[in-house]
Amino acid sequence: MVQLDIVSGKMAGTAWLARHFPVRIGRSPAADLRLEDDGVWDQHLELSLDRTEGFVLQVQSPAVAAVNDEPIDRARLRNGDAIALGSARLRFWLRPARQSRLWVREAVVWLTLAGVFAAQLLLLNWLGR
Repeated sequence: MVQLDIVSGKMAGTAWLARHFPVRIGRSPAADLRLEDDGVWDQHLELSLDRTEGFVLQVQSPAVAAVNDEPIDRARLRNGDAIALGSARLRFWLRPARQSRLWVREAVVWLTLAGVFAAQLLLLNWLGR
């Protein structure tokens, strides 16, 4: 899951989770992540998931943005990259995947393995007589 931490701007200190792609970032009410900071255009950025490149950030013309203080038109994002658009600053994070409700399955697998091991020990004991 992708998380964008808003580091500075009017929404500073909040984290936003991307639940679908592409993600549109800007001032527009139609934007997925709406930022009303100075210098942010209606349709400023688009974050997409490309199967070959990974997470790609595309600047929508005529807006400008930077990743890790380097001006970009298009950039492949990595965990921890800093994104600047207008007076807002974001941080791109890949959140660790959560395993929900898998502990029961894991316990069953471990108990099954323990049972197989115990059965093998009993079989070896019986064959050794």
